[in-house]
Amino acid sequence: MDLSNSNTAKNLAEAFGGESMANRKYLFFAEVTRKLGMKELSKLFHETANQETEHAFAHFRLMHPELVVDDVASLTEEQKKAIAAKCLELAIEGETYEYTTMYPGFADAARTDRDNKAVVEFEAQEAESREHAQIFRKAAHNFGLLTHIENYHALRYTEALHELEGAAAAPKLTTQKWICRQCSMIYDPVEGDPDSGIAPGTPFEAIPDDWHCPICGAAKKMFIPYEEPVAA
Repeated sequence: MDLSNSNTAKNLAEAFGGESMANRKYLFFAEVTRKLGMKELSKLFHETANQETEHAFAHFRLMHPELVVDDVASLTEEQKKAIAAKCLELAIEGETYEYTTMYPGFADAARTDRDNKAVVEFEAQEAESREHAQIFRKAAHNFGLLTHIENYHALRYTEALHELEGAAAAPKLTTQKWICRQCSMIYDPVEGDPDSGIAPGTPFEAIPDDWHCPICGAAKKMFIPYEEPVAA
């Protein structure tokens, strides 16, 4: 099924989100009613949640047919690795969007609304999403499932072309984030890398040349400017 540039792709994404939300919502209801001693109602919510999961899986299979495994015995080791790598790539992409864009924006809006409880919640989730992304990146490195991200390569090629043509490089902002080309770890100058002796507020250019990626050990020169992901 070709879903490129189709309304169906957008509808599937929305349906997947709706079914996924229903699953978690019903599991929450199941927990609430269980605590209230309403076992049969809790069971109903739990069973319905499981059905919503199957609905969400069906939608996701249509969205990502490259991840569908019907006959694992027919797959080569390289094909298995490609599927697993794609799973990690999507996981890293989602968690990275959450901690770089989604939750910071939500927290700012909550501060404007003076909703301190929401601020605390969003900031906690931002930190957790960051941790999840790092765990997935480390897993990708440890399992040898790193994948190349084409837009980062395109950026490198563009910069190289500018150098060949004698074009001046664009000035880097001190708040510019940088990403490791080897494992996709993101260096945020606002946070620095305290575990490696890099204080918060240290721009990437000021990091010593002998600094290495805390996830995969890649040299500083393996990092390139990071472009914030855009919500789908």
